[in-house]
Amino acid sequence: MLKLLSSIFFFIFILEAKAENKDKIINNLKDISNLSFKFEQNINGKIENGSCIIHYPKKIRCEYEKKNKVLVSNGKSLVIKTMSSYYRYPLKKTPLNFILDKNFLIGKIQDLNERIIDQKYINYKILENENKIDIFFDLESLNLIGWQTIDIYQNSAITMLYSVLTNQKIDKKLFELPDQN
Repeated sequence: MLKLLSSIFFFIFILEAKAENKDKIINNLKDISNLSFKFEQNINGKIENGSCIIHYPKKIRCEYEKKNKVLVSNGKSLVIKTMSSYYRYPLKKTPLNFILDKNFLIGKIQDLNERIIDQKYINYKILENENKIDIFFDLESLNLIGWQTIDIYQNSAITMLYSVLTNQKIDKKLFELPDQN
C-alpha cells in the first residue's frame, strides 16, 4: 500500500511540475515582443550559422555568416536572398508562419503535453496544416531554444538558438523585404 501511495504521489508531483513548466513558458512568451539570437541551422547535414531577430507577430530577419545570405519576413512574405538568387514565398505556406506567431504557439502549448529530453529540454510537437513542428525550450530557463521542421523542399531543418536576448530595441525597417537583384 505504501508503494502505491508513493507512486501516486510521485505521479502527481510530475504532473504538477509539467503544468508549472507549461505556465511559465506561456507567461514568458506573453512577455516577449522580440527575440535576438545567434543560431545554428542544420538542413540535411548542411550546417549554417548566423544571427536573427524575431519581432512578433510573424516578422524575422536572419543574416547568415557565409554566402551573403539573408532571410526576411515582413509578416506576409518570406524572402531568401543570396548573391546569386532571390526566392519569395507566401509566409503562410511555410512552417515559419506558425513559429513566428507567438499567440498560435501559446494556444498550442496550452493544449499539448510536454516531453522532457535528456533532462535539458522541453519539447512540444505541433501538427498543423500538414506541418510537423517540434518546438524546444530550455528546461532550466524555460526560454525558446529551437525548432525542427520539414522545409518547403521536404528537407529536415533543425534550428538551435543561443545567446538569446529578449525585448531589445530594434529598427522596424529591418523587416522590409530586400530588393531583387
